[in-house]
Amino acid sequence: MFIVEETIAGADAVQIPTQRGESLLDTAVRYAEERHWDVVPGTWLETAGGVRRCSCGDAACPAPGAHPDRPDWAARATGSGTAARRMWRTRPDASILLPTGRTFDTVSVPETAGFLALARMERMRLTPGPVMVTPDRRTEFLVLPGASAKAPELLRRLGWEPSAIDLAVRGQGDFVAGPPTRVGCRGAVQWVRRPTAANRWLPDVEELVPSLAYACGLDR
Repeated sequence: MFIVEETIAGADAVQIPTQRGESLLDTAVRYAEERHWDVVPGTWLETAGGVRRCSCGDAACPAPGAHPDRPDWAARATGSGTAARRMWRTRPDASILLPTGRTFDTVSVPETAGFLALARMERMRLTPGPVMVTPDRRTEFLVLPGASAKAPELLRRLGWEPSAIDLAVRGQGDFVAGPPTRVGCRGAVQWVRRPTAANRWLPDVEELVPSLAYACGLDR
């Protein structure tokens, strides 16, 4: 059984910070310095009249406190720890956004399917990369860039039309919110499989799609 891991331990672990008690600033800096991921601050949560709302001002914001705060967000993303520290010092409570299509893409499936796929991968002795779970009950599997172009044909080879199962790929021009970003009152993004030295080299989407598609088919 896979359990959401909230700390990073062990001699071989890359020191991505714990998900509780660490500042967003320190976390963003470590993602940039130790994992070489681009990071960019997004919106944040504000309290008005006892209600937590997104800094964008939209009372019906679909991702409160967890989306870009300006149109040029992609150009501002940085892999420099120094630059990240400078940006989060200006807004320490800003969410951590990780652009996709650069050092990684993500494959997103429903939470139940994600855990089924992880169990299947364990039995098959496959090594997935880092995996996140979102408050919207989605699992995000980090894979090598280029997954968005490959995934549709890979699914068809397995007998699935891409529109038939709930599997989506985030690639160039998109982003994911990184742990420990909070999404309104729904909770925080967390690691299911934390980044470690063992999964520094990300898998190709071709390695994971069979297990993910199979799990999505069972979860329909």
